[in-house]
Parts: sequence; structure tokens; C-alpha cells
Amino acid sequence: MNPMNVTILLFDGFSNMVLACLLEPLRAVRDNLRGGIAWAVVTPDDRPAISSSGLSIAPDRPLADLGRTDLLIVVAGYGFREHATKATTAVLLRLNRQAECLLGADTAAWLLAEAGLLSGRTATLHWQVLSDFAEAFPATQLSYARYVKEGRVWTCGGASTALDLLLALISERFGQAVAHDVSTMFVHDAERQSTVGRGPSRLAGKGSDTLRRVLSHMVETIETPVSLDTLAATTNLTPRTLNRLFLAELGMPPGRYYQFLRLSRARDLAANTDLGQRDIALRCGFSDAAALGKAFTRHFGYSIGKTRK
Repeated sequence: MNPMNVTILLFDGFSNMVLACLLEPLRAVRDNLRGGIAWAVVTPDDRPAISSSGLSIAPDRPLADLGRTDLLIVVAGYGFREHATKATTAVLLRLNRQAECLLGADTAAWLLAEAGLLSGRTATLHWQVLSDFAEAFPATQLSYARYVKEGRVWTCGGASTALDLLLALISERFGQAVAHDVSTMFVHDAERQSTVGRGPSRLAGKGSDTLRRVLSHMVETIETPVSLDTLAATTNLTPRTLNRLFLAELGMPPGRYYQFLRLSRARDLAANTDLGQRDIALRCGFSDAAALGKAFTRHFGYSIGKTRK
């Protein structure tokens, strides 16, 4: 079997965890098959890429030295809107022409769509920007699946979905037995993962199925929050049972967690977009900018204006 050549294109702001969930399964296959995979890390400007936690990864080679590759993995995280430039589009188009298969992880689907590589396709990305993506790229069919494969293009959201995707890709390329061996190395329960949806709690981790269903509905209604009675009714709970559920599993009442999700979304929009505070408030379910500002300062301990770059 010929080695599978992989190129990993990293953008500043990438998540170390997402990269690990993409790279470690490949490393496991390489070790198991003794050379079944080879990879090289590159960056769009040939300079070290800085992760969201400040770690620096130097490219293995300049972009100009790249030739054909079996799989191009594009990893973007924070700051993806700033990376959506003509220069980035040029890089992606060139590398895509040299790749047999294309994979976009975390927020990379935004950059791929900006480059026109997802037009007429179905794709997914990090759950926090799903609604913005749908508005920005109507020519791409948005999916809430953990990962999407359409033809030669794969897309996924955050870390656990990246692991799901890689295991599926490994199964397709190297067989189910190899994929199973890799999954057991990471104690990955593929059957349970496949039944989990999308959202902050819908990533692998603690939490009952009932809690995940409620949290999923919270994510879907950030712009137009519903009452706690309605949230309870979505999973056939009483408001009292809903409250006990959140206190037992998350240590806080559902109303506070609901607001936490909305405020986290507001912080992301303030840090990574040029939207005014009024528009951010409306996108996060607050009546006006003043209400958002007051809630934001009370929760985070600083004003929303301080999150601006």
C-alpha cells in the first residue's frame, strides 16, 4: 500500500485540541502500518502558526515546495473572519487543485466557502457560527451533523467531531479493523458518539441524554430565547424537574446556563466581528444594547467593549 500523503494547513487561532484529534489518529495509523501515512504542516504565510492558547507550530516546508497530496486538512479557529481574504482564497484554490481530498475542521469551512469551494455542497462547522455561516453563504447547504462528507470534501466542527471524522476517513481508506484499533487507543465510543447531536453539550463528555436535548434547544434558540417552561416541555419535563436536572449535572439553574450561552456568543461576536453592540444584542436574545451590556459586565466582570480587538 502506498503511503497516504497529508498536508495540514494551519491558520493562527487554531485549537490545539482540534489539531490533536486530527493528527493523533493519523499518527496511530502510521505506527500501526509502519509508514502508511506521512504528513507535513504548512501555514499560509510560511511563518509559525500560533494556536488559540499561544503555542507556536513552525511549518515543515514552504508552500511553494508542496506538490500533489492525498489529503489537504485545513484547520482554522479564532480569527477566521480576519483570515477570509483574497490571499487566503488564492492559497486554498491552489492547494485544493493539488489535493485528492479536502477536509475543513472547526471554522475552516468558512474559509473554504469564502473561496467558493463549498458552493452547491453540504457542509458543517463549529456550532457557535452555524447561524452566521448560513446567512453568509446561502449557496452552501448547512448541516447540523457531527461531520459531513460530500464527494471529495469533508467538514466538521470542534475536537470530538474531528475525531469522529478521522475515524470514518481511516475506516474508508484503511478498513474498519484499522479504524477500530485506532478508536480503542483513544477510548472512543463510536456508537455513543454517533447518537449525539451538535452544540456545547453535544460534544463528547458528561451529561445525560435529557440534558443534551435541552442544551441543544438552548443553542438553537439563542437569538430568540424561549421560556423555561417551553424548554422543559421539549423533553417532557416539568420546570421543577428541569431545574433539578441542571443543578445536579451542571451545578447551576437552567436560566443562568441559558444566559451564559447567550453571553458567550455575544463575547465571540464582539471579539471577532465589526457588529455594533445593538446588533450583537439582537443576535443573542437581548432586548437592547443596554440590557446586554449590563448582563455582560455582571457575568464577566468587565465591559463588552473591552473584548474588542
